[in-house]
Amino acid sequence: MKNFLRSTAVIAALGLSLSACMTTGGGAYAAGDMDGVVTVGGAPMYANRTIVQNAVNSQDHTTLVAAVKAAGLVDTLSGAGPFTVFAPTNDAFAKLPAGTVDTLLQPQNQAMLQSVLTYHVVAGRLTAADLMSRIRAGGGQASLTTVQGGTLTARMMGDRIMLVDAKGGMAHVTQADVLQLNGVIHVTDAVSLPG
Repeated sequence: MKNFLRSTAVIAALGLSLSACMTTGGGAYAAGDMDGVVTVGGAPMYANRTIVQNAVNSQDHTTLVAAVKAAGLVDTLSGAGPFTVFAPTNDAFAKLPAGTVDTLLQPQNQAMLQSVLTYHVVAGRLTAADLMSRIRAGGGQASLTTVQGGTLTARMMGDRIMLVDAKGGMAHVTQADVLQLNGVIHVTDAVSLPG
């Protein structure tokens, strides 16, 4: 039960924090800075707010937020964390085979949806610099254990961080280091799938 509650909290963090992604300036990460406040999906992301408080405002993460709600994980995101969330955008979800999102959102598939969402969450606060340091130390790749229990492999592709999932799918971090009160979000351009 304890592991389930932790997974639920992480899943919620993933979905809601996806909306709360910030960027680092320079490199492959585009800054959306407006008077010192980073924007994601047209909405300001405040570092002194939780993932939940920021997430619901991003127009780029409405699918993720809907998934977090359907998974029954919204209430868990007010936890202290910290969480590192790799947050797929609406366009990332649209790349999945037709009908996949609708199927995952059905009540009878809640456990599967929770598994997919928690696969995007890693315990602790890992910034882009932390990830790059782990990749260098690992000789070009770093294994990240997700809250779901699976592994994401982080590598560099040019100046961008790339994640390889259990099925060999690739997701690139398009916005990094969106700092939240209870974690950090990295926006991705693909949905990562567990094995």
